[in-house]
Amino acid sequence: MKHVMQSVLVTGMMFLYSFSFGQSQETVSPNISNQKTAQESYVHFFVNAIGTNLYYGDANSGLADFKKPALGITIGASYQAGISRNFSVVSELYFIMKGGKLKENNPVTDFESTLRMYSFELPVLARLHVGKFHFNAGPSIAYNVHGTQKIDDVTTDLSFKDVEGGYERFEAGAQVGAGYTFMVKQKKVFLDIRYCHGLTNISNSTEMYNRSVLVSLHISKK
Repeated sequence: MKHVMQSVLVTGMMFLYSFSFGQSQETVSPNISNQKTAQESYVHFFVNAIGTNLYYGDANSGLADFKKPALGITIGASYQAGISRNFSVVSELYFIMKGGKLKENNPVTDFESTLRMYSFELPVLARLHVGKFHFNAGPSIAYNVHGTQKIDDVTTDLSFKDVEGGYERFEAGAQVGAGYTFMVKQKKVFLDIRYCHGLTNISNSTEMYNRSVLVSLHISKK
């Protein structure tokens, strides 16, 4: 919980800094009327594909040969707030499927296994615009609503109680990535690729961190 609160504080400080930076940029250059003063603000709703995996810590490095990614989806909304000509703040809220797989004969479950978490995630990202490219970075917090583990075709629900073998409801992470904007039949298309790095341990009995790669494609009506 301490890590979650730290992430919330960092998010708030980053937003305040971004807003102040944008205001100062507009104050310094009030006479430039023929140039774009700020990035556009908009809302996008999306359904995206995601590839997720689990990191089991340095002590379990032997699991690397048994890991397999788990495919999932994200469903939610993204809001970009234009701050200045080259800077914006992006906040998102989405439902996401996380987790990972282990091949059979692995040293943890012996059988092929799949761990799934169904979560709501809230990232707040600083976005730098360079021409048609953009670069994202920022913290995120997530709440794990439900989870399952499938071992040898037997599926059980995960426990989110503070007991041995239980899992954490809250987790904090960081996201970084880049994207590109292009036109298709007079519509703007935004491609965004992002790496999501879990910072907090989600397991009460061993080291376990969420890792994922998110690919987003937004189409604007403009």
